[in-house]
Amino acid sequence: MVADITLFISFLILLIGAAKAYSGFFTKVLVGEKNVFTPLFLHVENSLYRLCGINPQLEMNWKKYALALMLFNGAGIVLVLAVLLSQHLLPLNPQGLPALPFELALNTAVSFVTNTNWQNYSGESTMSYFSQMFVLSVQNFLSASTGIAVAVAFMRGIVYKESESIGNFWADMVRITLYVLLPLSLVYALFLVSQGVIQNFTPYISAISLEGVEQTLPMGPVASQEAIKMLGTNGGGFFNANSAHPFENPTPLSNFVQVFSILFLPISLLFVYGKMSQKSGEGRSILIAMVVLFVLMLGSHYISEKFGNPEISGIVGESAMEGKEVRFGIASTSLFSVATTAASCGAVNGMHDSLTPLAGMVTMVQMMLGEIVIGGVGAGFYGMMAYVILSVFIAGLMIGRTPEYMGKKIEAKEMTYTVIAVLLPGLCILLFTGLSLLIPDATSSISNPGPHGLSQVLYAFSSASGNNGSAFAGFSGNTLYYNYALALCMFVGRFGVIIPMLAIAGSLARKKVVPFGKGTLNTQSALFITLLVATILLTGALTFFPSLALGPVIEHLMMLEHISF
Repeated sequence: MVADITLFISFLILLIGAAKAYSGFFTKVLVGEKNVFTPLFLHVENSLYRLCGINPQLEMNWKKYALALMLFNGAGIVLVLAVLLSQHLLPLNPQGLPALPFELALNTAVSFVTNTNWQNYSGESTMSYFSQMFVLSVQNFLSASTGIAVAVAFMRGIVYKESESIGNFWADMVRITLYVLLPLSLVYALFLVSQGVIQNFTPYISAISLEGVEQTLPMGPVASQEAIKMLGTNGGGFFNANSAHPFENPTPLSNFVQVFSILFLPISLLFVYGKMSQKSGEGRSILIAMVVLFVLMLGSHYISEKFGNPEISGIVGESAMEGKEVRFGIASTSLFSVATTAASCGAVNGMHDSLTPLAGMVTMVQMMLGEIVIGGVGAGFYGMMAYVILSVFIAGLMIGRTPEYMGKKIEAKEMTYTVIAVLLPGLCILLFTGLSLLIPDATSSISNPGPHGLSQVLYAFSSASGNNGSAFAGFSGNTLYYNYALALCMFVGRFGVIIPMLAIAGSLARKKVVPFGKGTLNTQSALFITLLVATILLTGALTFFPSLALGPVIEHLMMLEHISF
């Protein structure tokens, strides 16, 4: 256990240190300043602007920014859908894989455009190399850039004074993709190749196993997709086993770096926020709140997995390894599953359906809270800012004065948008879970009876609405009903949060800054951090505790009494 705790502490120290070091360059990119890559990419950047008729100096108000974002992502859905429906006619398909059915293609298109990467298919038997590279990997870049763009637009809304603009969406997308995601992904992909991750275009290979059985080994350009899958908190696996597959995640070092990379850019953005606002304490207070929640979730998950299921632990020893990544152990599996659901990533190196009920609940709760326990790239920041505004409002009610944040008054308009952003994903989770349990065709996708069956459905809609993408492996989502229902939840969970947060950014940008007074809440204090953490946990408990009590809570209590299904 000492070695495991050392791993966790080392991980957090390295993560925060690296994110802080990178944030200076990251900030220069987001504010449009010269940086180390400017001599290399400036000509490419300007050529893209000329080709697309973009004036990067022309800033947008929040409505134009949101419209550009929606048009761009809507076009992305159409493009991905078109490619997947015509996959059999396109090149780089050595296995001759057919086109996807419409409902699966639509689900996949919405999934990758919304940064969810929910996969109702097995990659090696469904997707051609062309589909993997030219639409799915590309959307991994663009969906991540979209999340970061919204985050920086929200930062501008806080920093700008009496302004109608929050930036230029097109310029933000180009700079983030060109200067941040592409260089990082290139270096990362080369590292993965050095560890043994495959990168080729050869047809699948037939081999004879030691048992004398013929086996087909899938090939493909894996490393390039794996890099942006992690850095962009996308999570979609090239193979069905995701990061449990040795061709995606071959060594303990690659496993550590993959977990590290999931949280690297989301943490970096908090330091960027401190630099852009010129108040480093603001970013630090949010970081502390996120880390407190992360440690709480990781500790609960690890302890539950360490003790395991008593029905199995008594047979195989200290704890059960069923469903864990046996190459890396319980600690690395716990760290991976908590990190991937703390962020909107969804990559897995073990099967979450095999987690103990309490550990499975931890992964669910993180998604239910809106992916703000560190959170996805960009999405974690603006999702957490909704809770910051909510906490400031609650504090204002306590002392009977108009709440303020960073000198901007929080009024009825901002609170209306905040409530929408906080509650809309939860509404999708609970509404569609309840509906699915009433439809016979939907319940047939459940592989386990009793409370675990409820957990499977609840997890699916939490994952979709939280734009995570991981799943309880025993749940069958590739049906007509679930392809459409999950696609709707993914779309609402993404853009139903983005649009209200951009509206808040636009409203805050227009406001004057009021002086800091004696009655102003200090949002850099331990008191505020405590209030923020309490607001998040209480909101989650009030919204989801009844459903969790009927699923993982009662299942865990029954497991301890040696009752199984």
